[in-house]
Amino acid sequence: MSQKNEQWGSRWGFIAAAMGMAIGTGNIWRFPRVVAANGGGPFIIAWTIALFVWAIPLLMGEMVMGRKTGLGTIGAFRDFVGRKFAWMGTWICVICLAIMFYYSVIMGWCIKYFTLAASGTFKAGMGTEATEAIWNTFTTSPWQTIPLHFISMLIAGVIIYKGVKDGIEKACKIMIPTLFILLIAAAIRSITLPGALKGLEYMFSPRLDMLLDPKIWLAAFTQAAWSTGAGWGFIITYAVYTKRKEDIAGNCMIMGFGNNVGSLIAGLAILPAIFALSPTQAFTNEILASGNTGLTFIYLAQLFPTMPGGRIIGSIFFLAMAIAALSSLLPMIEVGVRNLMDAGFSRKKATITIIVMGMLLGIPSAYSLDFLNNQDWVLGIGLLVSGLFVAFALMKYGLESIRTKMINTEWTDFKIGKWWSVCVRLFPVLFVFITGWWIWQAISWDPENWWKPFEVYSVGTILFQFVIIIFFGLITNNIFTRAIGKGRDITQLPVKEGK
Repeated sequence: MSQKNEQWGSRWGFIAAAMGMAIGTGNIWRFPRVVAANGGGPFIIAWTIALFVWAIPLLMGEMVMGRKTGLGTIGAFRDFVGRKFAWMGTWICVICLAIMFYYSVIMGWCIKYFTLAASGTFKAGMGTEATEAIWNTFTTSPWQTIPLHFISMLIAGVIIYKGVKDGIEKACKIMIPTLFILLIAAAIRSITLPGALKGLEYMFSPRLDMLLDPKIWLAAFTQAAWSTGAGWGFIITYAVYTKRKEDIAGNCMIMGFGNNVGSLIAGLAILPAIFALSPTQAFTNEILASGNTGLTFIYLAQLFPTMPGGRIIGSIFFLAMAIAALSSLLPMIEVGVRNLMDAGFSRKKATITIIVMGMLLGIPSAYSLDFLNNQDWVLGIGLLVSGLFVAFALMKYGLESIRTKMINTEWTDFKIGKWWSVCVRLFPVLFVFITGWWIWQAISWDPENWWKPFEVYSVGTILFQFVIIIFFGLITNNIFTRAIGKGRDITQLPVKEGK
């Protein structure tokens, strides 16, 4: 089978890969902290709504674009909405690869902490000062962080190098069931601890009055985009390898629900344990306000050893994080690889190019936490912009035509109503409201420095980097549209390929 005609071996293989795309460290590393910081139950309500209003409709739209064009993000925009809009596909590719540059660093952290937990480095009685010292020593030791970043990129690169069926699909068929088993084991241990009920109550108590806070909705929509892969270009890319008879609606529903179930299990593995094992309420509050790195790598490292069987549970947790990071790193690399293949590269040459680029451009994030935090800050909003571009492409093509002819096919088990078209039309409104409110808030946090482009957390750094990416996309638009070859409309393949 040529590189043009690579395909998933089975529907389960595609779904496993798509689930691997969705369930990453964003679910395990990010979700519990965001839930905790936004009131628990109210956030889960808003986040569930965001799944149906933003994430699942966007995943369906991306899958349509990938199948209709048979090309990666740049070629998909060129052929789906016109040559002059190919730069939007470039934006999506650049945002995805920019996340890849630091995501492999985070995978390296997970590998390191798995070895620390398994070797018994974390002991009962260790306080915040001790675990924070371990964290600070590790993250300020480039001789550790950079090689681990290289190792992470290399592991993912080997899998991508082997191709879709023999690489990504085989790896995800093993990793995703393993990941769920590990998370469920950690969650069962967590919720059976004495005092865990407080964590469950916090996580699921509705407190509906808090839904009036726009901050919760911003956090919910950002998390939905971050963790499901909506707007990343993943599904545009993975859809290129699907067969003719593919249930777009059913597959995207499974992806969305699977992602949210994975997130909830991760939350059950962490939040009840925090409430059960924290010596005081003040300590609990300190943990919940500590942020991504603090919650996972500083506080959990001292809480796991206080749990019966904590060394094993801690090892399981950090191993699950490493697997989750790898399963999400694969599609990030594949987005870049697919675009290079569209331009005439072989899979092997494209993979080596992206891996080398990732290794080199990931060094700043491996070297400096400030640089990594800046990228995490900027690119989260970048994903919402990516979603807006996909929505624009879908609306320009014709939403009802897409829904009735491309999603609701004769072999589709799950028919989609007009709510899909309504949700996509709402994207620009939601984007303006959510990002507008967020920018206003960010300016009010630091009115003197909000405009500075080289501050770690500022509106100025977002605008500065966005202008660079848009400028790059515009000046390369004609170059890329000419370089990328002709795709194939998967929906027009012979019927026998869909069997």
